[in-house]
Amino acid sequence: MKTYNKIYEMKDFKNIRDIIDNSAKLYSSKNAFIIKEKEGKNIKYKNITYKEFKNQINYLGTALIELGLKDKRVAIIGKNRYEWALAYFTVLNGVGVTVPLDKGLKEEELISCLVRSKADCIVFEKEYLDIMKKSKEDKNVNLKKYICMDDVKEEGIENLSNLLKDGKKLLEKGNKEYLNAIIDEEKMASIIFTSGTTSVSKAVMLSHKNIASNIVDMSYVEYADDTDVNMAFLPFHHTFGSTGLLFFLSHGSTNVFCDGLRHIQSNLKEYKVTVFVCVPLLLETMYKKIMAQVEKQGKTKLIKYGVKISKFLLKFGIDIRRKLFKEIIDNLGGELRFIVSGASAIDRKVAEGLNNFGILTVQGYGLTETSPVLAAENIKTIKYGSVGIPMLNVDIKIDNPDSEGIGEIIAKGPNVMLGYYENEEATNEVLKDGWFHTGDLGYIDKDGFIFITGRKKNVIVLKNGKNIFPEELESLITSLPYVEENMVFGKPKDDDLLLSVKVVYNEEYVKEKYPNISEEDLKAMIWNDIKEINKKLPNYKHIKNLIITNEPMIKTTTAKIKRYEEEKRL
Repeated sequence: MKTYNKIYEMKDFKNIRDIIDNSAKLYSSKNAFIIKEKEGKNIKYKNITYKEFKNQINYLGTALIELGLKDKRVAIIGKNRYEWALAYFTVLNGVGVTVPLDKGLKEEELISCLVRSKADCIVFEKEYLDIMKKSKEDKNVNLKKYICMDDVKEEGIENLSNLLKDGKKLLEKGNKEYLNAIIDEEKMASIIFTSGTTSVSKAVMLSHKNIASNIVDMSYVEYADDTDVNMAFLPFHHTFGSTGLLFFLSHGSTNVFCDGLRHIQSNLKEYKVTVFVCVPLLLETMYKKIMAQVEKQGKTKLIKYGVKISKFLLKFGIDIRRKLFKEIIDNLGGELRFIVSGASAIDRKVAEGLNNFGILTVQGYGLTETSPVLAAENIKTIKYGSVGIPMLNVDIKIDNPDSEGIGEIIAKGPNVMLGYYENEEATNEVLKDGWFHTGDLGYIDKDGFIFITGRKKNVIVLKNGKNIFPEELESLITSLPYVEENMVFGKPKDDDLLLSVKVVYNEEYVKEKYPNISEEDLKAMIWNDIKEINKKLPNYKHIKNLIITNEPMIKTTTAKIKRYEEEKRL
């Protein structure tokens, strides 16, 4: 099977501290982060250089060890911000074990994660202050230290800013305990709870070796440098978010933060963002808006013609895409050159469309359990509909393939987790003879590209024994311009399942395109489009029931639909 050749060079890092130290040395005076500070209507920007970032890691690490947290477990919760990243890399690089938590957790779930992970300390935003006070009264919670990212005056709660000052003084007095801490690359360094779209989240144990090997593998095939600006959009508690940040830090890129979903386009322009890692739902929404604008201006034919010309010229090594489609690129901030999409499948029209405009758009595939990337496309290997080919040090094969070559995707490599924390049974279910069983179904084509057909748990099995992968049908429905999101499921009927779809339509698009349409007529129009899709499919794959709504579905923080909860709601 085809595997990557190295396109770019990268040091073979064994741990995360070496990656951060290397960047601090190479890019000392470059900005690692830009932080926006708001005071009323006044906005200021604070730059943190790579040297300052490394110094602050050393200050905080020294202070945390002085607090008695050496080899302890430190949970972190809050939105993406500099202090989150600072706490995360500090703990990893010489204090103990990080426990990144989803900021969207309900109070009960948050407490459960603190108990299950046996966290000794938590670093949190002030929004969680009340929950933290309550947790002190819970006998099951093991927390001994509470550290707030923001300055608060509360008994028993440390402020991060004070710890930085304390650590600096200790270092200046010669305390080198943090600086001399030994990193065991094979040991558990992080406990990460999976988003759990179908069941209770599991706690994944990752080591320095797991994460560092993935950074090295990605660096062989994806390009970033110290002129790049990365908008850290994906939540840091998710492996794709934190490893993505580390990837760009390893290349000396500047990292900025998004003000929220509504502000993405203005933030892209504000910071002159060049690279962006995100989820397909966001990209698809942005792309549909751009194309709707193109249609409104009557430029659809012109764009299609421009794509034909630019594709023809590319055959001769002449690339005029970014000049030709400057207006579209300006819509996305003007500097965007590289997009990585992950977490779920992207509509191939969107990926192809963005590439046609001169913005390199690749799809990656991975799981929390694999630190996370197993496979990805890159500038030299793109095949729409696929998730690329395996990373250099990763082996992938299809287990027990059927007559069409579809089976479970299994993987082996240095990035595969140590196991599930205190859950030997679940670990043994997925780790067999060194191979990690992903639970994803797919096939590998003759060129070595991996195609995912669905999730093992999501397969709809009809009474006649036919298997239906809902993701296959969902990707077809996603291409309808008014569709925000959709979910295909089997609705119980008599002793069989009725293939059904729930469609969330884009209210803004519908109002603009069909201003006076009634809900009934809208449903009839959507049903006609579904019937057209049915015509292209074998009878057993025909959708026979439709539900429409403008209410968003229940999702994880990486925009995956929680199928089990949605079906329960239906």
